[in-house]
Amino acid sequence: MRVKICCISSVEEARLAVGAGASAVGLVGRMPSGPGVIGDDLIRTIAQTVPPPIATFLLTSEPTAEAVIEHHRRVFTNTIQLVDALPPGSYRTLRAALPGIKLVQVIHVLDELSIDEALASAEEVDALLLDSGNPKLAVKELGGTGRRHDWTLSRRIVEQSRVPVFLAGGLNPENVRQAIDTVQPFGLDICSGVRTNGKLDSHKLTRFFTQIHRN
Repeated sequence: MRVKICCISSVEEARLAVGAGASAVGLVGRMPSGPGVIGDDLIRTIAQTVPPPIATFLLTSEPTAEAVIEHHRRVFTNTIQLVDALPPGSYRTLRAALPGIKLVQVIHVLDELSIDEALASAEEVDALLLDSGNPKLAVKELGGTGRRHDWTLSRRIVEQSRVPVFLAGGLNPENVRQAIDTVQPFGLDICSGVRTNGKLDSHKLTRFFTQIHRN
């Protein structure tokens, strides 16, 4: 089970996450709302300290492929997490400009239409990440809500997707076993569920990974 620890805010938090067993760390760029936002200089600094084969995810809310490309060129992560939908043709533009960089599309699971949205994106990206935001609000929620969504919808996406699927949204040490059993995702993504007062909590991290590996 791959685990991405998101909202990493320092080199020390990145080391703590990797030491606990994370396969990836999430570095949050400018967002309209939500926790964990750090500056591009710090994202680049943290990414440079993360050893391979750990993935470094840039979470970007930039609205066009061109803006995403410019954002990535400031930080040099090995993966881009697109937290909102982009205009048609954007994936091709990103692939051409950033060969070798993995693309992960976030799908905010709201209703049955989210399944169609996910499967369409799965044809063009390297992985999907199912979260519980709401991009339809006046101030968009694009992650970090700490809310669960309907896991039965997520399970249907997992069953039909041609690419790996990460599950996010309201995960914590108490419910992660149920999440795995219900959704059967390729990986998990967690931010607030392993934090105390906004800081990464080593005890919660240990409990989270213990539950994941429990038979």
